[in-house]
Amino acid sequence: MAVEQTLDLAKLGAGIAIGFGAIGAGLGLGIATKGVLDAIARQPEIKAEAFKNFIIGAGLAEATAIYALFIAIMLISK
Repeated sequence: MAVEQTLDLAKLGAGIAIGFGAIGAGLGLGIATKGVLDAIARQPEIKAEAFKNFIIGAGLAEATAIYALFIAIMLISK
């Protein structure tokens, strides 16, 4: 009985982990996109540099979602 309850709580934790991970990545990408578009609108000549920095930031934001997915898989596979 206790083992089944632990597995159920692990599945709940996995769902919460992937949910917060997806929310964090989505918010991060949204804020980064807004920032880079504002910067390019103000100074069009920095387009290449701003885009390069945006891609690096987007990769880091997506990494949080991948980490959350990894933790969720680890919790479910227990």
